[in-house]
Amino acid sequence: MSLTVGAPAPWFQAASPSNPRFNFASLGGNYVVLAFLPPPGAAREAALKAVADHKAIFGEDRCVFFGVLPDAQSCAEAVSAPPLRWFFDPDGELARLYKAVGPDGAYEPQWVAIDPMLRVLGSAPIERGQNVLRTLASLGLADDHAGVPVHAPVLIVPRVLEPELCRRLIDVYNETGGAPSGVMRQVDGKTIPVLDGFKRRRDANIADEGLRSMLRARIVQRLLPEILKAFQFQATRIERYIVACYDAADGGYFKAHRDNTTTATAHRRFAVSINLNAEEFEGGDLRFPEFGRKTYRPPTGGAVVFSCSLLHEATAVTKGTRYATLPFLFDEAGEAIRVENAHTLVQSLPEEAPAAAS
Repeated sequence: MSLTVGAPAPWFQAASPSNPRFNFASLGGNYVVLAFLPPPGAAREAALKAVADHKAIFGEDRCVFFGVLPDAQSCAEAVSAPPLRWFFDPDGELARLYKAVGPDGAYEPQWVAIDPMLRVLGSAPIERGQNVLRTLASLGLADDHAGVPVHAPVLIVPRVLEPELCRRLIDVYNETGGAPSGVMRQVDGKTIPVLDGFKRRRDANIADEGLRSMLRARIVQRLLPEILKAFQFQATRIERYIVACYDAADGGYFKAHRDNTTTATAHRRFAVSINLNAEEFEGGDLRFPEFGRKTYRPPTGGAVVFSCSLLHEATAVTKGTRYATLPFLFDEAGEAIRVENAHTLVQSLPEEAPAAAS
């Protein structure tokens, strides 16, 4: 039984040559081709030849290929060399998830094509590789996959913070210079902050309770009613009072990610990005790859609000310095999840963590 066209492609984490827990959900924004390959032999070679014959369609912001390897020997020998990338599936878990098995449970090698929103485009037996890739080549760029423009489900709200408060928050950052900001990873059941090349940003904590109260009041009075109107969500709690800094001097950026994928972040419902000096930097916009290359940039004191489940990135700042405050919002149901999972959070960066890439 094949996957239904238009249905969400099942998300998973699987081992690859470069990552023991590669997150499929990070691939949004590209066409994805999964080839559930047969064991080594003529049929596998024919499938890989089809990829080689259509290598022009594979590349950044277009289409990515992953061969799913069913045998331990191939997994042990695999080396990624674009366009060939691999997932390991010696126990058949991915094959079952993607219905690459027959009614009797026997493995049935096949192709699965997935659109940039990570929804199923179609599937076909492995011997039809040339037809599958020829069809993908005819679809054009990922931005055009829907046939009409698509827009990320985000809310832009101007005039949340007044200019004077924006400058005060920037001063908070400049008083300390901030500290390198980590990313949250799930490791052995724990949510651990780590520093790596995935993100280049420095953050300063807003410690002054008076300033926190001012920020909180403006979010409650000026932003939450708009979120309730747009998303029918009543936020009751705020997580994180920081001023974040993306500096062109070190190419500040944050690669595509989701904000609620670990146990200690699962309670988050909406992310808020409030620019404090939008006129003073270039680059540094938000992009939602599943919805194309369009970027979003709130004005000074304005907010972009979006679901923490959306794949998003902060593009590199190319000139100047971007300052922003970046709270998360949730409700009482989220608070129950946060309390339940609090024991999984490791709150400090490990001493042996490498410095952010320069």
